[in-house]
Order: sequence, then C-alpha cells, then structure tokens
Amino acid sequence: MIDAYSIPVTKIERSKLNDIPLENIPFGKYFTDHMLEADYENGEWKNVEIKPYQPLVLSPALASLHYGQAIFEGIKAYRNKDGEAFIFRPYDNYKRFNISATRMQMPEVPEELFIEGMRQLIAVDKNWIPAKENHSLYIRPFMFSSDEVIGVKASDSYKFMIILSPTGPYYAAPARIYVEEKYTRAAPGGVGFAKVAGNYGASMMVTAEAKSKGYDQVLWTDAAEHKYVQEIGTMNVFFILGNKAVTPDLSAGTILAGITRDSAITILREMGLTVEERPVNIEEMIEAYKAGQLQEVFGTGTAATISPIKELKYKDFVMTFNVDEWKAAPEMKRRLDDIREGKTADTHGWMFKI
Repeated sequence: MIDAYSIPVTKIERSKLNDIPLENIPFGKYFTDHMLEADYENGEWKNVEIKPYQPLVLSPALASLHYGQAIFEGIKAYRNKDGEAFIFRPYDNYKRFNISATRMQMPEVPEELFIEGMRQLIAVDKNWIPAKENHSLYIRPFMFSSDEVIGVKASDSYKFMIILSPTGPYYAAPARIYVEEKYTRAAPGGVGFAKVAGNYGASMMVTAEAKSKGYDQVLWTDAAEHKYVQEIGTMNVFFILGNKAVTPDLSAGTILAGITRDSAITILREMGLTVEERPVNIEEMIEAYKAGQLQEVFGTGTAATISPIKELKYKDFVMTFNVDEWKAAPEMKRRLDDIREGKTADTHGWMFKI
C-alpha cells in the first residue's frame, strides 16, 4: 500500500504542448508530457512515480508479450464552462478495472493508486485538456505482467501505468456497421465482460474485412446462433423503437459493462423512455425496421461517446437511417455533454474534480 498523497513527480523541462495545437486532433495520436508508473513485486505495490512520458525498456521474455496478461481502461477528463477540470465517473472504471484483473489472475490495484494517482497525474498535465466542444483528455490506465520468464502461468510481478492523450471525436461521421455472422468475439464463460487486450487483438482481422466492404465496425453476435447482438467493436449498442430503448443485457458475461452505456440508460429513462436490457435478436430488429418502428441505432462508449449509426447490414439486408431526423440520441448526447461541461447540475455525482 502507498501513501498516495506523496507520489514523487519528475517534471519535463519543456512542454510538448508548445508544439501541438489542441484542435481537431485525431484520437490516440498525441500524448501528454507525463505518465504514472508503478510496480507490483513480492505482493505489494511500489516504485510509484509520475515522470516524463518516455519509452519502456522491456525484456524479450516479458510474460505479457507471450501469454497476454494485459488489461486496460478508458476514461475521459473534461473542462467545464468555468475552466475547471473533472474526470467522468472514474470510480466506475476503477471497479471494472479490478473485475478485469481478477478474471485475468492479476493483482487488484488499490483505490489510492488508481484514483488519486490519476488525479495527481492530470493535475500536472491539466493544460492538455482541450477547451473545445467534443474534445477531451483520454485517460488510459493499463496493467501487464512483467515477469521475465517463458512459462504458462500467472506472473508474480506486474506494471501499472496511466498515460493521457488529448483527443477529438472518435468517429467524425455517423457509422456504417456490419453485423458479423461467422466470427465470434466472446462466449459465455469467456472474457467478454473484461477489458482484456486480447479481446481487441482478436477483432483486428474481422474489422479489416468489414472495412474492405465499406463498413466502419462490426456488430458482434452470439457464438451459438449468430442471431443475438452483443456489442460493436468499440461500443455498446442501443435500438430506439418508438418510446422504447432496447440494449443487450449483460447476464451472459459476453458484453462489456460500459460506463457510457450505464449513463445512457439513466438519461434515457430521465427523458421518459422505457429501457429494456434483454437478449436482442437481429431478426427482431429487422422486422421492426420493416414495420417502420426502428427509428434510431447508436453506439455508446468512452472513446466514441454517443455515435449514430446510419447503416446496419445483416446478411443481404441493409437498414439505413436518416440521422438528421433523430430525436432520442441527440437529446441524450446533449444532456450528457451538459453534465460533463458543467452546463447543468450533476445530480448523479458523476463528475470527479481534479
């Protein structure tokens, strides 16, 4: 255990911010001046420090490179209308991070290291938070096994880090999504509910195939029948049918419990919509579309926030949507943005002040 209030800080001599304008920046390309690093050795966390962002020196025998013990989270920090810096729902990400750690036989990260370490790191680099609509500071906590040994077993040592990246919108335009019916992202009993690096590595080829067909991402379906939708590559998915919002439930353990997903459910209910979390058959959505009942489809995620879907293809059937006529998703996004930017009261206690 550490005294989180005395994390040593080594600052850079000259900020890279002098050379990088924080406008219209692509997602995940630039990183701030500093990073947090900590080691887990002999059953305790140690060597905690905030230091200049820099490369790591790693052994070729590093266990995580061979056996995939690696997890991460995605969080965002915003500036409100008064210029104050806040993190959006970090405690929820902290809880989910340790759920992932437990599933991957990794040590839990203490709250003071995760939350207070993150707060102190952002405090050092808070000038990197863009004061621009649809822009934010993306926060990437991650942990990987650091034993230098070849052998299939849980590592005895781990490295925990946090890096920061100023970012603009993840999707610049409404997305086109391909419903996958051959490959599988997750099955019951697997690691679909955990934010494991391997989940994303396994999706690369399938996503590339979808992009070769003109689509932006894949909507995964269940492993048994390829009929029940799960999640999109970087997002949870919602369907709006009249005054009802439908989203896949989490009971099978194949879907990530998205923080933005949970926020969307709360706000949709505040807007007066009925929200159903249940198994969602893609053929049911096609029938609703044909009947004129399926009005909106959108994704939710930390990186993507709220991402409209203008086209959804399953087998040979294509559903198209006029995003300009939507009501539910734009209103929900507006309310969520207003909370993040301090334009309306945070009645849910979602915003954590730096």
